[in-house]
Amino acid sequence: MKKKLGILLALVLSIGTILSACSSKEDSAAEKSGKNGQPYEIKWYTVGTPQKDTDKVFAEVNKYLKKKINATVKMTQIDWGDWAQKSQVMINSGEPFDIIFTNGTDYVQNAQKGAFYAIDDMLNNEGKALKQTIDPALLEGIKIDGKTYGVPTNKEAARQSVYTFNKRLVDKYHFDITKVKTLEDLEPMLKVIKEKEPKITPMATFKAYLPFDYIFNGEMPFGIPFEGDRDHVVNPFATDVAMQTYKTMHSYYKAGYLKEDAATSKDSWPMDVENWFVRMGDSQPYADLLWSRSAKYDVVSVPAEQPVTINDSVSGSIQAISATSKNPKKAMEFLTLLNTDEYLRNLVDKGIEGVHYKKNSDGTIEDLPARIDRYNLPTYSLGNHFILYLYKNDPKDKWEKFKEFNESATAAPTLGFHFNSDPVRSELAAITNISKEFYPALATGSVDPESYLPKFNKKLKEAGLDKVLKEIQKQFDDWKKTQK
Repeated sequence: MKKKLGILLALVLSIGTILSACSSKEDSAAEKSGKNGQPYEIKWYTVGTPQKDTDKVFAEVNKYLKKKINATVKMTQIDWGDWAQKSQVMINSGEPFDIIFTNGTDYVQNAQKGAFYAIDDMLNNEGKALKQTIDPALLEGIKIDGKTYGVPTNKEAARQSVYTFNKRLVDKYHFDITKVKTLEDLEPMLKVIKEKEPKITPMATFKAYLPFDYIFNGEMPFGIPFEGDRDHVVNPFATDVAMQTYKTMHSYYKAGYLKEDAATSKDSWPMDVENWFVRMGDSQPYADLLWSRSAKYDVVSVPAEQPVTINDSVSGSIQAISATSKNPKKAMEFLTLLNTDEYLRNLVDKGIEGVHYKKNSDGTIEDLPARIDRYNLPTYSLGNHFILYLYKNDPKDKWEKFKEFNESATAAPTLGFHFNSDPVRSELAAITNISKEFYPALATGSVDPESYLPKFNKKLKEAGLDKVLKEIQKQFDDWKKTQK
């Protein structure tokens, strides 16, 4: 009997030791997750050239966050050219992290495959203040099958493509850029620049604009016209407007208005290098002031289209919480602060007051040399714009103009529609490869569209274009039935 009791006692003690060890491991894991008083480290990946003063700035960020939410942030930037590949490898590998910048098609596809955490419940709890801050149209526009998988940047919700000019050259030659309404209207100015400014490339490399609401992006052959029949998906590259646009670009290319390697060049045409006359990009209210400040010389723009709210404009900048996050609620607490707390938002964006910028008596700011040289993050990628400090030369009504801009835009036909590509995945893979082969040369005018476009469209047909168009149309029609 004593022997049996001894064995039983030893067994109880052994179980107790195991339970104690398990409890100890759980406590350790809990501490790492921001419980039991230990701050949780939030791993945040975002786009942009790594900056020399990031550690210095985030030392201040983390002092503040420890007091506010008992957390710290480790922000890692991945350079522009490496972002697409490295961020996707990170997601596909299942690497544990908390927050990642995403946008456009990447956001949709990664959300659909379960890479991001659905945050709808947290938006009503940890993110309640955040939800009250962000334009509802932005949150609605990034929903995938009724769920929200990220925090959109509260900024311009609309897109407006513009032609942007070097103002020094506009003034020098007395050009009237208000007459520029189409691509063809640029020609007289390009001719003058080519003849009289040998050190200037008349056109910075850009892909010619076509007036379509794209299902994926501009290089893929699926879109709905902004004007006319807004109910049917077509191949934009088979339209008259594509042929006319690419013929104009080809004539510009032959005239030497673009660089010879326009189709293959990786040159991003940084604004601060004054080697171009006209370029094309997406604008926002008072964008010319922002670009001029960055370039350190004046630029001026004219619209290439009216403001339009598209899926890419509402999903142009999103912070998503990874499905691999060990503490998604803490990540949401941080994103809520980043988008609602003026001090934190400006610290992350502008750096440290007195080091990277100075504050004037009227509350406006001016950059100091250290910000330009050592801490210059892409503002659009970080969070809510409407609580950023205004610069000294910013118009006082800047953020009001942003709201007016959003309200003035028309909604694109597919706003809120996100295509599920699973039924045509193999066809899309083949079409993507064909588009990458043909589109850059066409859109930069590097080839003759009269011979090149028919070849492009023939290959697209052979790769299953019609099957994909049919599937998109079916899903689009089904989606429209659910819309109010």
